[in-house]
Amino acid sequence: MKQKPEYTHAPGKHVLVNGKQIWVEEEGNGQPLILLPGGPAASHLTFHPYFSALADRYRIIYYDYFGRGRSGRPDSYTTITFEKDVEDLEGLRIALGLDKINVYGFSYGGMVAQAYALKYGAQVNRLILANTLHSPEMWQKNHENINRELSLQFPEVWEAVLSLRKTGIHSFDPVMQEKFAVASQLVRFYNPDNAGCLLKEPDSYNMELYREFVGSDIDFFIGNEVAKLPDFRPVLKDLKMPVMIVAGRYDRALYPACQLEFKTFCPQAEFHMLERSGSFAHIEETEKLFSLVRDFLG
Repeated sequence: MKQKPEYTHAPGKHVLVNGKQIWVEEEGNGQPLILLPGGPAASHLTFHPYFSALADRYRIIYYDYFGRGRSGRPDSYTTITFEKDVEDLEGLRIALGLDKINVYGFSYGGMVAQAYALKYGAQVNRLILANTLHSPEMWQKNHENINRELSLQFPEVWEAVLSLRKTGIHSFDPVMQEKFAVASQLVRFYNPDNAGCLLKEPDSYNMELYREFVGSDIDFFIGNEVAKLPDFRPVLKDLKMPVMIVAGRYDRALYPACQLEFKTFCPQAEFHMLERSGSFAHIEETEKLFSLVRDFLG
């Protein structure tokens, strides 16, 4: 079991991007590697302190999507869309004066990365997709499998969940949230104890935005922005830049059977299944992952 790491934020500042205040942190020198968090409500804290190990060779750029982490907030979270997240990545590239960038998209960030690389391919040097999704259908299957694992491993919790649903209680009720809390360790990690390595601080996860983005009953049915996400499967073959896809053998949410579909739809990519990781390879197999990243980026 890993111990919860000590960390400090890299030097950061707000950058004006498309009229919005976007929080950016940077460390290291060399070719830029921009990290896209997941969630879709998580902050760049997801990547601390692990990616500092790459700052000896690369310019690591962390940032928070608008409405998340230390970035500015909108008047209403209904104004935040997937398409705007994609456009803000391009706006950030321009604001930072970067030419071509390397992109590392994690989970939801991998969907932003796919859309960006398909639209702004001339600006992408290399693309890394880590434990991500290719479609809304995969997002729905993600929750269906979480529920299946929960029902098999914690049947007493699952019975309580079903009882709550019969009374009309949906995903974001605090009582339901408490029941589903056991799922994170179960489905996201090779070693459940490593869930304790996830860092938290105020505003590192915006639950209010999450609810607006995914719909009120996300543990059972995708909704709102998630239901409108693109299906990238038909067009992944059109990506022109080198692509690397990373998955975790013990990811029981974005599980291997779905991850392996990327090999069919993006056959030009190199694919790596990490055998002792769940969703967070940068936590559970740090050295293995970063060895692959270094080899891929060159």
